[in-house]
Amino acid sequence: MRGVQTRVGIIPARALSTRFPFKVLAPIAGKPLVQRVWEAAQGSRLLHKVLVATDDTRVAQAVRGFGGEAVMTPPSLPSGTDRVFHAVQGLDADVVVNLQGDEPLLEAQAIDALIEGLEAGDFGMATLAIPTTNPAEWASPHVVKVRFGPGGKVLDFSRDGLPSEQAGFCKHLGIYAFRRETLEKFCALRPSPREVSERLEQLRAMENGIAIRAVVWERDTVAVDVPEDIARVEAVLKERDL
Repeated sequence: MRGVQTRVGIIPARALSTRFPFKVLAPIAGKPLVQRVWEAAQGSRLLHKVLVATDDTRVAQAVRGFGGEAVMTPPSLPSGTDRVFHAVQGLDADVVVNLQGDEPLLEAQAIDALIEGLEAGDFGMATLAIPTTNPAEWASPHVVKVRFGPGGKVLDFSRDGLPSEQAGFCKHLGIYAFRRETLEKFCALRPSPREVSERLEQLRAMENGIAIRAVVWERDTVAVDVPEDIARVEAVLKERDL
């Protein structure tokens, strides 16, 4: 039986993203993207602390301006997960949640469901899976598919369609909860062959025996990858009267 867990949420906010530099500061209905993610995390009833991990002082200044806490991380880190791991050094954290900085529609309840899913079983990691039957998403290599078995144990991730799920499948939302020791192990591993070919770092965990739990969350989000996505997010916010 595990005791009380200390849980920390980290929002990796790299400044120079490839397709949309400084997107974390892009205004969405009057607030920077990173602030909307931070506000969702602040609404979590399970997180004890929330940090923004960035490699740019302008992002850090903006975060502090809206009341958040920012920690500086080296620009040379290869991934958001490495940025998250760097940010929790020296912190008391049994569970670390990687809150992607490009998900402004992420909900506090989804974060809590993710944490509960991790802590309810003997898994090193947990992530979110969103049911969908949209054929365009099925066909798109930009939509990552996830297949899982009883108890939520992930069997595979792929950018291609997973054959057993052609009538309906779950798409992956790349928010992760890690046990501290699992995060440390993961960041010490070399990229795996499938990770490199599919450009999916979670495959590194699977190829090295780390069990991942998929937690089903019914409400979809809209990630901001390019400037055109902002209008899509704002339309959803208006629809939800947020």
